[in-house]
Amino acid sequence: MNPTLKSIPIVLVRPETPAQRAVAHLKGRQPDGDALLEVCNLLGARPPEGYRRDLLIEQLHLLNDHFGGLFERHLVALASMTGLPMAEVFEVASFYHHFEVLKDEQTPSAITLRVCASQSCAMAGAQSLKERLLAVVGPTVRVVDAPCIGRCEQAPAVLLGQRALGHATQTSVLEALDDANDCDSIDELAPDFVAYCDYREAGGYGTAAAIVNSEEDPEDILRALEDSGLRGLGGAGFPAARKWRIVREQPGPRLMAVNIDEGEPGTFKDRYYLERDPHRFLEGMLIAAQLAGTERCYIYLRDEYHALRRMLQRELDALQADPPCPLPEIELRRGAGAYVCGEESAMIESIEGKRGQPRLRPPYIAEVGLFGRPTLEHNMETLHWVRDILEKGPAWFSGAGRHGRKGLRSFSVSGRVRQPGVKLAPAGITLQELVDEYCGGMADGHSLYAYLPGGASGGILPARLAHLPLDFDTLQPYGCFIGSAAVVVLSQHDRARDAALNAMRFFADESCGQCTPCRVGTVKAAQLMQAPVWDLPTLMDLSAVMVDASICGLGQAAPNPLRCVQQYFAHEIGL
Repeated sequence: MNPTLKSIPIVLVRPETPAQRAVAHLKGRQPDGDALLEVCNLLGARPPEGYRRDLLIEQLHLLNDHFGGLFERHLVALASMTGLPMAEVFEVASFYHHFEVLKDEQTPSAITLRVCASQSCAMAGAQSLKERLLAVVGPTVRVVDAPCIGRCEQAPAVLLGQRALGHATQTSVLEALDDANDCDSIDELAPDFVAYCDYREAGGYGTAAAIVNSEEDPEDILRALEDSGLRGLGGAGFPAARKWRIVREQPGPRLMAVNIDEGEPGTFKDRYYLERDPHRFLEGMLIAAQLAGTERCYIYLRDEYHALRRMLQRELDALQADPPCPLPEIELRRGAGAYVCGEESAMIESIEGKRGQPRLRPPYIAEVGLFGRPTLEHNMETLHWVRDILEKGPAWFSGAGRHGRKGLRSFSVSGRVRQPGVKLAPAGITLQELVDEYCGGMADGHSLYAYLPGGASGGILPARLAHLPLDFDTLQPYGCFIGSAAVVVLSQHDRARDAALNAMRFFADESCGQCTPCRVGTVKAAQLMQAPVWDLPTLMDLSAVMVDASICGLGQAAPNPLRCVQQYFAHEIGL
């Protein structure tokens, strides 16, 4: 052996298995033991089949409510426990307004105060109220704008934690802050509703039971709904019976989703009916589920209706404990502050535990909806009227109407009227008739100047067009639509350009970001609309791109208010 060479020991190494390599080379942040325990205590023991992927948003709510925010350590632990990628958990948590993602070293606010910034609340002085509150509340209270909280008839409205305060003043908010430990009271927002036992005693669920037990001919039921002219009352206006027929023709299993996310500024009709008679829509839901052949029903309720969610869950428990007939499976799901989830496919994405981003169509959700199954989607108010139509006859519903229109409409009226609120009125009623006959006229010192017939997205019309019938298909020639019948009334003290800017800022804030024309166009339009004299060519180009290239109705309808200002209120923008 060459003495200059050193012997080198040879060590035999056993090759790593793929699993061993994965453990040895883990990437990314690993879950903390204490955080895992904290999350497990909230979620409960892991089911044998694992945690359900579609309950991710519900799980995030548990964490956010308990800890005052979503700490990164808990998101990491949640991803580990559910088997979801950390990126997916984070992108869902950061998508919704009502989740606050926090660094581990941050301290959450003791309470969040959300001041509604929608048009009705803006006219009632919400911005001034917010500024005064910022000056007097302590550092533990976070004061932020809220796009809309569904209490437009009580403007200005705020959310103190999960407690709604209507007709808010600095004094009432500060008094509520002093009593913040009572924010979760269920009875505050659920006045004298018809409970399950009372509803049954008055004959409730009798119609649903007869249909479920095959005592009624399904074809007769469908024809009655067709004869009534009942259409989707969430905004789209699609004939209800036709939708049932389409879904029942699809291969099973079929599902159902009830939309109570009413995020359109100016809309509060669903909350109004839910506060008073929750079982009427539930009976309509059971009838629809039976006729369409759906096996499971999901109810998607906006997060701002906290007390109503608790009340509704209690009433669902009572229904399921003593069912009047065989029931489909029913799940109540909680929104998390995203206007776009009012769009049916975005709502379905949210129910599946994902970001609420609208889907490309076709396929339509009646064919490929929840979890890839045919899905019947309905607004809550549509179902609210099903029982009455079947018991009173289709003529009861279709017999109402004015100016050549048929049916009844629930108008959410707010703004400069003497008596705002939900007004059940004939379809086709004009704005002038609605204000004079149902709202007690204009508020003192105010005269009609303009109105939004369909919330933020429905456009703006001048007082000289207050004679137009308010119904589906009547306003399109004027660049507007009725939508969910959210009517906001403006007076001589208001400007249409301010209302249009308020709407565009809302759309910019609520864009899901999926479409560049909507994501960028709404922000750019809001910037341009602040100028004393509008750059109309640029705004019209932006409008055309948003209408033509946006995936869903948010981007497509966003230009409606600014186009109406250009057409009817040119004097306000220097033209």
